[in-house]
Amino acid sequence: MKITEIRELSGEELESELERLRKQLFGLRSQAVTEKLEDPSMITKAQRDIARILTVMKERELAKGGSPQPRS
Repeated sequence: MKITEIRELSGEELESELERLRKQLFGLRSQAVTEKLEDPSMITKAQRDIARILTVMKERELAKGGSPQPRS
């Protein structure tokens, strides 16, 4: 999924896509453990898509005027 496609999604759509990708990543990791995963690069692709969605969500939060959370 490209960043332009992600930016076009609404907040609810982002949440549902994030949940779907996290479930997919779990399934891919399970397949990797049982050695049934045909394409190992799918794990990396899913992780990057999750990171892209989280980035867009954070951008929107900051654009609304929300202050960034301090890191500990």
